[in-house]
Amino acid sequence: MQNNNWMNELPSALNDWLDGRKLDEVECIVADIAGTSRGKAMPVKKFARADRLFLPISIFFQTITGDYADLEDMPDQWTESDVVLTPDLTAATAVPWSGDVTMQVIHDVNYQDGSPVPYSPRNLLKHIVEQYAQLGWKPVIAPEMEFYLTKPNIDPSLPIEPPVGRTGRQGVSRQAYSMSAVEEYGTVIDDIYDYAEAQGFEIDTITQEAGSGQIEINLLHGDPVHLADQIFIYKRSIREAALKNNCFATFMAKPMENQPGSAMHIHQSVIEIDSGKNIFNDNNDQPSELFYGFLAGQQQHLPSVMCMLAPYVNSYRRFARDDAAPINLEWDFDNRTAGLRIPVSSPDNRRVENRVVGMDCNPYLALAASLACGLLGMQQNAKPRAPIGGDAYNLPHSLPRGLLEALDLFKKDTAITQLLGEKFCSAYSCIKQHEAEEFLQVISAWERQHLLLNV
Repeated sequence: MQNNNWMNELPSALNDWLDGRKLDEVECIVADIAGTSRGKAMPVKKFARADRLFLPISIFFQTITGDYADLEDMPDQWTESDVVLTPDLTAATAVPWSGDVTMQVIHDVNYQDGSPVPYSPRNLLKHIVEQYAQLGWKPVIAPEMEFYLTKPNIDPSLPIEPPVGRTGRQGVSRQAYSMSAVEEYGTVIDDIYDYAEAQGFEIDTITQEAGSGQIEINLLHGDPVHLADQIFIYKRSIREAALKNNCFATFMAKPMENQPGSAMHIHQSVIEIDSGKNIFNDNNDQPSELFYGFLAGQQQHLPSVMCMLAPYVNSYRRFARDDAAPINLEWDFDNRTAGLRIPVSSPDNRRVENRVVGMDCNPYLALAASLACGLLGMQQNAKPRAPIGGDAYNLPHSLPRGLLEALDLFKKDTAITQLLGEKFCSAYSCIKQHEAEEFLQVISAWERQHLLLNV
């Protein structure tokens, strides 16, 4: 750090957590394509005197299995040149589960000439936010995080099971909004609260969701990059809280058969930077033309970015009729069967809830993709279909059925490619194609059960 007073720039929540204690270690981290934390840990003295930190650019070309995808438009890919990590001290937080006094710092990633690396998910989200800023707008989002607590699953060939709670009984039934169900896993919830407080994060609400052992955490609305940083850190924190209490936390979209999937619903609105006015609300407190344009952009372009909102083969198991996940992109007021829901609110807080996104997403990429779709709709003055006015499950399933279909749509949408950037879109397509083809090499229990002796 060239700035000798960098400790003075740390967030107040981190200084409160330190409370005079000497900082031992710093974790310098970035989010890769999957949203996994990658980086380097070092003594605080090394961090303080480091001029520049480097990581190989190949960390952005790894698949979820740890394999590497060959990029079509990068002939010098395997030179593995270094990229530069620059700490964002506003995104420094405590690592409260560590045995040492440790902080983690999210870093921006640039080429050695200072230009942003287009493959970095955080850079992509910053790019989309900047496109709004050039129009005098600022997107505001509020995410809802759903996840499961489960019994430790040591053998991947065995099904995932609900956890055993404080009563000593395994959860088997759906108890949505049950306070008793939340209290069943009270020690995990308490540790999540403690970790969040140490990191300066404020939780809006925690509820029991529809699945057995399924929890939902709602975060307060705010800046997309700041909220994506929070989700990135929360995922790691929640996993650590679960492990401390002898269970797993999973953000898989569909971890268990006969249980609903886990979503990351995104509430979205846009304000004028100068006035703070919600541009979704007109002067008569009615939905504005920009509101309808944003909605139309979601309807027209979200299918093209489904591979970013539902990024794995497992993701598409979540989209089942009558099972708490949308199957199309119809919209309506206060209607949870619709893929796009307009929640009950005052006119000034009018917003669009995207219910398609899975919790297995990379938060930076999912937010960038969803906001990009809305921006395109507003710029194109697009018009949405009429509100559904009823049960959207009565309509056909119109979302992509699988990752390969979603990738085909992604490659064909030139407006999305232009907005997100050709380099990112090409690399992302290659990585996801690699994962989908690798999955096709796996023979499932269903195939052995029904095909082995019957065909």
